[in-house]
Amino acid sequence: MARDYYEILGVSRDADKEEIKHAYRRLARKYHPDVNKEPGAEERFKEINRAYEILSEPETRARYDRFGEAGVSGGAGVGYQDVDMGGFADIFESIFSGFAGGMGAQAQRRRSGPVRGDDLRLDLKLDFREAVFGGEKEIRISHLETCEVCSGSGAKPGTRPRTCSTCSGSGQVRRVTRTPFGSFTQVSTCPTCNGTGTVIEDKCDACDGKGANQVTKKLKITIPAGVDNGTRLRISQEGDAGQRGGPPGDLYVYLFVNEDQEFQRDGINIISEIKISYLQAILGSRIEVNTVDGPVELTIPPGTQPNTVIKLENHGVPRLGNPVSRGDHMITVLIDIPTKITPEERELLEKLAKIRGDRTGKGGIEGFLGNIFHPR
Repeated sequence: MARDYYEILGVSRDADKEEIKHAYRRLARKYHPDVNKEPGAEERFKEINRAYEILSEPETRARYDRFGEAGVSGGAGVGYQDVDMGGFADIFESIFSGFAGGMGAQAQRRRSGPVRGDDLRLDLKLDFREAVFGGEKEIRISHLETCEVCSGSGAKPGTRPRTCSTCSGSGQVRRVTRTPFGSFTQVSTCPTCNGTGTVIEDKCDACDGKGANQVTKKLKITIPAGVDNGTRLRISQEGDAGQRGGPPGDLYVYLFVNEDQEFQRDGINIISEIKISYLQAILGSRIEVNTVDGPVELTIPPGTQPNTVIKLENHGVPRLGNPVSRGDHMITVLIDIPTKITPEERELLEKLAKIRGDRTGKGGIEGFLGNIFHPR
């Protein structure tokens, strides 16, 4: 038994023409074979088209409402028939122009008018300090530039391209076929002009009719302070040249930062480590440490414990877009406990242990140092 066409489209029997059209578009997008590869999607799509074909025409809808499927099945046996564009085909094309390449009048005008050039991508590696402080960088790119001889037309000077007679300048040829399950639009690139909409009879010798030439050039770009892995810079109008007088595309430079042997980065903060002796940790000291700004004197407070983090303010990474504001340099203090000591050192340490009342026993100096850094 045939399903009810109103039920297929999910509309009530008193739905108006716009409701039916809206329901059809929604379902057709969902079940079109180019989009939905699930089993049964194609049959469902044919069913949806059949329902819309019947309910979108007032006469056939009236016969269906009165007699059911029997009232509209008389034409079900007709074969395939080529028809002019319009009606059902216009709706079909407006839905699936993104998938089938269909074009309305506005899209046809765009094809024959100026076309913006393609954007290009370049990956650029930076050293750690280059990313922190930025600066100028020279890069080499290869892109399409408009031919200076023909000014991008592709035609020999003194001549001009003519509109393609096969597609009338649209760049596409279309054929609409009506079947028992609905109308289908077949769209293909025009074989005469290869989709350009124009035909060049006398090609420019400088670009062989392409209107553009591949050119390698050097560019100086400015790297802002504070960039990081994945930062993207846009260099306006340094992509490929446009067609038919269209503007060039843009160049996008993606930045990748090389690792540094001494420093790591955490957002706008810089992280590093220093190693000091156990005596410097106990007594405190002033030592010189490296930062991205150069050597800086760091104060180690007396009694500093292992893995203490000391902060050097404003020695981190400039904030991207606001280089006056900087992060901090976070320094983790590692303490070097010797595995071997001289007899003189042992004698002094044992005296100190005796003063503190620490037992040295079998653990020797290790036990003493353990008590210093991990007191009971």
